[in-house]
Amino acid sequence: SGVYWRLGEWLYKVLSCLGVTTGHHAVYIPHLGSPSLTLPNSRIPFPNMSTLSAALGGLSGVPELELEALMPVNLLHERSLLPDRPLEAPEPNLSPDLRKVNCSPQTFRCTLSSIPQTQALLNKARLPLGLLLHPFRDLQQLPVITSNTIVRCRSCRTYINPFVSFLDQRRWKCNLCYRVNDVPDEFMYNPVTRSYGEPHKRPEVQNATVEFIASSDYMLRPPQPAVYLFVLDVSHNAVEAGYLQHFCDSLLDNLDKLPGDTRMRVGFLTFDSTVHFYNLQQGLSQPQMLVVSDIDDIFIPSHDSLMVNLKDSLELVKDLLGALPSMFRDSRVTHSALGPALQAAHQLMAPTGGRISVFQTQLPSLGAGLLPSREDPNQRSSSKGVQHLGPATDFYKKLALDCSGQQIAVDLFLLSSQYADLATLACVSKYSAGSIFYYPSYHHVHNPAQRDKFRKDLDRYLSRKIGFEAVMRIRCTKGLSIHTFHGNFFVRSTDLLSLANVNPDSAFAVQMSIDDSLVDSSLACFQAALLYTSSKGKRRIRVHTLCLPVVSQLSDVFAGADVQAITCLLANMAIDRSVSSSLGDARDALLNAVVDGLGVYRNTVSTLQQHGLIAPDNLRLFPLYILALLKQKALRTGTSTRLDERVFAMCEFKTQPLQQMMRMVYPDMYRMDTISDQGSLHLNDTVVPQPRLLHLSAERLSRDGAFLLDCGSVLYLWVGKCVNEIFIRDVLGCPNYASIPPNMTDIPELETKLSERVRAFLDWLQDNRAFSCLFYVVREDASAKLDFFQNMVEDRSEMGLSYHEFLQNLLQQMSK
Repeated sequence: SGVYWRLGEWLYKVLSCLGVTTGHHAVYIPHLGSPSLTLPNSRIPFPNMSTLSAALGGLSGVPELELEALMPVNLLHERSLLPDRPLEAPEPNLSPDLRKVNCSPQTFRCTLSSIPQTQALLNKARLPLGLLLHPFRDLQQLPVITSNTIVRCRSCRTYINPFVSFLDQRRWKCNLCYRVNDVPDEFMYNPVTRSYGEPHKRPEVQNATVEFIASSDYMLRPPQPAVYLFVLDVSHNAVEAGYLQHFCDSLLDNLDKLPGDTRMRVGFLTFDSTVHFYNLQQGLSQPQMLVVSDIDDIFIPSHDSLMVNLKDSLELVKDLLGALPSMFRDSRVTHSALGPALQAAHQLMAPTGGRISVFQTQLPSLGAGLLPSREDPNQRSSSKGVQHLGPATDFYKKLALDCSGQQIAVDLFLLSSQYADLATLACVSKYSAGSIFYYPSYHHVHNPAQRDKFRKDLDRYLSRKIGFEAVMRIRCTKGLSIHTFHGNFFVRSTDLLSLANVNPDSAFAVQMSIDDSLVDSSLACFQAALLYTSSKGKRRIRVHTLCLPVVSQLSDVFAGADVQAITCLLANMAIDRSVSSSLGDARDALLNAVVDGLGVYRNTVSTLQQHGLIAPDNLRLFPLYILALLKQKALRTGTSTRLDERVFAMCEFKTQPLQQMMRMVYPDMYRMDTISDQGSLHLNDTVVPQPRLLHLSAERLSRDGAFLLDCGSVLYLWVGKCVNEIFIRDVLGCPNYASIPPNMTDIPELETKLSERVRAFLDWLQDNRAFSCLFYVVREDASAKLDFFQNMVEDRSEMGLSYHEFLQNLLQQMSK
């Protein structure tokens, strides 16, 4: 009866939302086995549940869950759409047994948690179908399978998983291609229970994420050692920025944490107008610098002493790191021969593969790959759109593909105060499966927040897990196919990605289509298999399998829509469109996606009489997220966004996991001066407060409050002029508002209850992400408030309409 009571409440809200008048007579909704439910409404047009279901297009799944997802929300009337806590992924409409073993949404997530039966049904829904994947993320628990036999389908090569079916003890049916396979004898034994004859209880069939220790069958060559080459800009610009000291300090602190075994090798290369190599061969009394000045025909001066075993040459490496910052302290060389330095790095690493870490502070100005300055501040966004989002030359892409072919990934750290053409430089990482880090206006003295972030990021980067020589294949149920990948990789074939390196912080997205009808399938499955060499030289295969229901009704497709996954996939698609076509086309496509999706819901799924702009409950945030996306650095208009900052935001969208991406799109805002222990999480011995989420509008702020804004990579604590002095004293450690420093970038550890609550919450937020955040305390009257208010995406600004104006615009578009 509780289910029907909630349905009754829901129905009352529906009719209120749609403007149905309230009367004084009771209407009864009969159902079997429970007392009748009385609703105070005289004009309900549904005498029973079947007609209510029919009005929503016919529901084939669980009524309560689907009705809740499809509940109409009048967006122009509803002012508080946010949940109190960040959104969870929708639960697929599966049996409890299948839900229990399904892949975590943090690892594998689909834009539609119910898969349309046909492409025609998908087209009718006007919603994108795709997957978001975070394949190598850090896991608390990971079942590792050490069996000699890795059981796979003989036809499609799917790895056995929880969603196959056992016809008997000796035969299993593939859940992707439906071939019947034999169960190997070894698979009859369960190493966990130490019992025989229960193959369905093996860990491979009880866990959607597993890792196999691979045999020699999965190796093209013996596993290579972990090899790291550091390529460092030492031009005058780099010396002025002051990054080298912090790089050397971090690497010295983390040498013993670099992932690898006793075979691990390292090397160093520095460059300005020439390229400098370092002989670190065991037995030398000190490192030797070898200079190659002919950058037009770069060559390696020595082949056996530049990449050395870290264990054997540890003291020489430490000596070099101690000396490097002072070696170039007085340099006046302003040129940067980045291209030749990378060519040399490729030659050095080609025999083994590995990771090249490049640190660059300016536009490359000499030799191969030199770049002209393309940014005109007055033309950052014009009637012609944003120019120069694509590369100026294919030099860096070609170099990346050469690196990828030799199992080398290139990670780029750009620490620049001037335009450096990231649109071109980023190609060296994009196509070699590398990572991109950007620190605008970096200076070791004048920008302490960026300096501290760089140091913390380096500590994470140097010590995080890494996989070498990787490939990833995504398989899916017969009838489904993948047609577009998003992320940093090289596509080797239609479903195979080449990943010279894989790291736990990078994610991928794929778009899908339905080639053949799934009418004979009740379930659709997706499997990602990541084959890689661990830093210890072991070949491993990490496998993730996701299972979702197949549906034939449009209403079921809408009921399974995942608004956050849809937003993230559309963001990836928009980034591609803005480069291949124009920023204007990309923005129009995002607007059309909302108009089309909500239009189909209004015209087809819900046949209730409607007034205003109606969305199903599970897509109520869709217009808000798209408006926020249109105002994000990657896609916004206006001249305030520097070209490199725009391009970096685009790069982040292509590689960030969903949770981090959503904070970039629509940051989380909380009130902090009233923070309490009510509703707290209790983690070990720590009490973590859970303040409510707030809408991103200046009207939600108050001058007597303090508000935290979490933008993913930046945290702002905005402090109003009239905030209680207890908060200023107990949290910020200042006697009054006027004494808050203008450039405050952290908060002190104070032994007050309020300080402990705020710091516990901040620590909890940062613990749930890979890299550290910039942190700024923003006074209401400080100049930095402009950065804070740029994130108030529901307000009108240079970047676009207010949320209410945007809804009105949507309504006009839908009425055409």
